[in-house]
Amino acid sequence: MTAPLYLRIRNEFEGRIRSGELPPGSRLPTEAELQEQYGVGRATAQRVLHELAQAGLVERHRRRGTFVADGVRQENLLRFVNPQLSGPEIPGRHEVYSASVVPASKVTPPVPGLPDDTPVIHLIRRKFDVEETPIALEYATVPFALAPHLLDEDLAHLTMIPYFRRQGVPLATSRMYLDPFLLDLPTAELLACEPGTPLLRQRRLTWLENGELAESAAFLMRPGLMEFYIEQSVRAD
Repeated sequence: MTAPLYLRIRNEFEGRIRSGELPPGSRLPTEAELQEQYGVGRATAQRVLHELAQAGLVERHRRRGTFVADGVRQENLLRFVNPQLSGPEIPGRHEVYSASVVPASKVTPPVPGLPDDTPVIHLIRRKFDVEETPIALEYATVPFALAPHLLDEDLAHLTMIPYFRRQGVPLATSRMYLDPFLLDLPTAELLACEPGTPLLRQRRLTWLENGELAESAAFLMRPGLMEFYIEQSVRAD
């Protein structure tokens, strides 16, 4: 399937940045210049520059323009863990490694609050950069009874909470955990890392209004490719 035009343009610029063709400090075209160069509308041009900024590859400055960032990708932790996010947490190519219905006892990480024999949909996806290096691994587990048609969806870029909302599922609360994690052999192979490598794991649990579990998810970030930050105002007023 042909990738959307905005994604092809974004990937082109990401490749030029990562290859060094566009070194740190290089100025990218403006939205108007992108529109003229690629024959696209304003919304497409905005999305290209917005996603490059989300990926930490560029910095956007009002009235000055968009410039290639220096150093590793920086990610606003508050944005990254925001359950209201309507697009993929990590821009770029997403691969569905596996998607199946299994008993809750068979999934990783373990799902709290579900009997072992509960049928669940278990989804594993990998996220890649433009050089096809795996940068993140995602596990998502949903009770089958809650989303019986989930496997009929385009799973590569599906975000679960917006999907639940479209289906009228009554969500109530989402809780995030951040913890260190040592890669076991199967996970290390999926991320192209050495077993025992320490990394950051984000876990998310989401509950329904009746207190039952709606989703258990985990994201494993390949070390050395991302730097998280939280920025807050310290002005006295």
